[in-house]
Amino acid sequence: MKRDTQKLKTVFKNMFSLKEDAATHEEIRDRLLSGGKITGTNMCVLICAMIIASVGLNVNSTAVIIGAMLISPLMGSILAMAYGLVSNDFRLMRNHAVGFGMQVVISLLTSTVFFLLSPVKEPTPELLARTSPGFFDVIIATAGGVAGIIGQTRSGKFNNIIPGVAIATALMPPLCTCGYSIANGNWRMLGGAAYLFIVNTYFIFFASAAILSLLQTPKVRELTEKEWKRLRLRMIRNTVIVLIPCIVLAVLVLRSA
Repeated sequence: MKRDTQKLKTVFKNMFSLKEDAATHEEIRDRLLSGGKITGTNMCVLICAMIIASVGLNVNSTAVIIGAMLISPLMGSILAMAYGLVSNDFRLMRNHAVGFGMQVVISLLTSTVFFLLSPVKEPTPELLARTSPGFFDVIIATAGGVAGIIGQTRSGKFNNIIPGVAIATALMPPLCTCGYSIANGNWRMLGGAAYLFIVNTYFIFFASAAILSLLQTPKVRELTEKEWKRLRLRMIRNTVIVLIPCIVLAVLVLRSA
């Protein structure tokens, strides 16, 4: 009986092992950091993706929005930041965070200019759908982050996971909705869309960091006990801060039901 139980544990462990078909640590590092690079090509693709997503939101076309999400390079920067955190290379993490910030600013400028010029001013259902984040969005972003980093760390470089994650986690539409809100002076809508973008970004980052830790990503240097404790407290604090509005909204919905 004990032998059968041990055998069953081994089967389940092998079934859900992330290390079995993982790429080498060097491959993972090169893949994630190259995906997070800010290049002229990436910025041009980003602007095109923002224009396409803005058009899709403006004319209420789900298919066009999905197309924009598929070509968006935003996911790469988030995964590169997660790698910098887990490898204790905080300079690398800061560099990619700055790059990600630049991408966000360019995205906001692009979408704001588009909606200022667009003759369609009324918010469509697709726009309004990006202004009411909830706890389910946390679950989607976390699961998407796990799936995305697993896809990027497999030994086979090309897979169909990343496109699916890009659609599921929806980083582009909330940013476009922020641009619409700024262009039309709708600050309440801006708050909801910005919060949805923050939720998606943070929990993709958090989930990616967790999986990279499980894969025992090599460290640039080992943290002292004091540094590790400070980092852990910051992660807990940031997670709670991001979750608080979702929890409040969930309670309000339950009370009104």
